[in-house]
Amino acid sequence: MMTSLVLTVIGPDKPGLVEMLAQTISDNGGNWLESGMSRLAGKFAGILICEVEESQIATLTTALEGLEAQGLKVTAERSDTHEACDQSQSFTLELVGHDKPGIVRDISSALAKRHVNVERLTTELVSGSMSAELLFKAEAELLGSADLDLDELQEALEGIASDLMVDISLNK
Repeated sequence: MMTSLVLTVIGPDKPGLVEMLAQTISDNGGNWLESGMSRLAGKFAGILICEVEESQIATLTTALEGLEAQGLKVTAERSDTHEACDQSQSFTLELVGHDKPGIVRDISSALAKRHVNVERLTTELVSGSMSAELLFKAEAELLGSADLDLDELQEALEGIASDLMVDISLNK
């Protein structure tokens, strides 16, 4: 029986880390399924899902732990969850505005109060096109219940956007 493992990885960025991780997974009977990885502040960080036979889990996790000697810390967790049922709706959120503390906190609070799950979140600071000021950009893939009132959510987010001086849009 195949089991999914969620791996988190972090280490000083250098060429060959992805290859080293992929080779270790492959050499120990694993199959790389999905991932998201980035270089952040000189570190290589990522999360990925791999599949492995139940009988190979211990061997694979031991091999992954051994990568720490080469600078890559890997944590493995079994995935117990199943995909969300069809009783939900997915949508995206896009945000852009001047950077200031609390943007992610305030937006995520509004989403959590409405039981909206953040499936994926990407944020970055970019230089403004008309000035050298830093702009905060965020893109999120969200999942809410089928009966979630998107108009009410949009109104709540617009209220926050006004206070934060950012632009927010929801797209179905």
